[in-house]
Amino acid sequence: MQIRYPEQLTEKEYREQQAWNNVRLDCCPFHPDGGCGVSRHGTYPRKFPYYCLVARWYCPKEHRTISMLPDFFASRFPGTLDEVEHVVNVAEQATSQEQAAELLRPDITLPSGLRWLGRRLQYVREILNILTGLLCTECPADLPSFRQKYGVQTVLSFLRSLCSERLQSLPPIVGFGPRHHDRYSPCLSSNN
Repeated sequence: MQIRYPEQLTEKEYREQQAWNNVRLDCCPFHPDGGCGVSRHGTYPRKFPYYCLVARWYCPKEHRTISMLPDFFASRFPGTLDEVEHVVNVAEQATSQEQAAELLRPDITLPSGLRWLGRRLQYVREILNILTGLLCTECPADLPSFRQKYGVQTVLSFLRSLCSERLQSLPPIVGFGPRHHDRYSPCLSSNN
């Protein structure tokens, strides 16, 4: 299970301060009244874009780990929310997805670049469509509209803090909902 580490640190500050060593879990999210014996369970690495660690705990009653993901990281996906948002911005300004894929990923083949781009576009469209309904916004479900409505520069990290109470039920990249069974189709299924 992932939960939000709400400290307003940049990725660079998080790495330089080795903030994963100072993260504290106030209570077990499975057993808020205590008694489960939740304890620190080390860290796990995030390797992209820079190597850093994420703190985690283990709940012996639930037999699950709990990690505190910093707000700048995309959930269940490599990289940061700002990087994902940059990719979507480039794709929206490009004349085609092929052009965007070639600009963003010249190091891989075009079909691979299109799949790489498509996953990011699909996840962002999904979260914006869901949050348009949940927040009852009257703006289109796209990054420029959200940017204008809320007066923010980076939409995805803003949405994570805005919807902090709903993160467990929202899909990745912003939310901490479960991974989807079909790797290339992150659409919500009725089983989730």
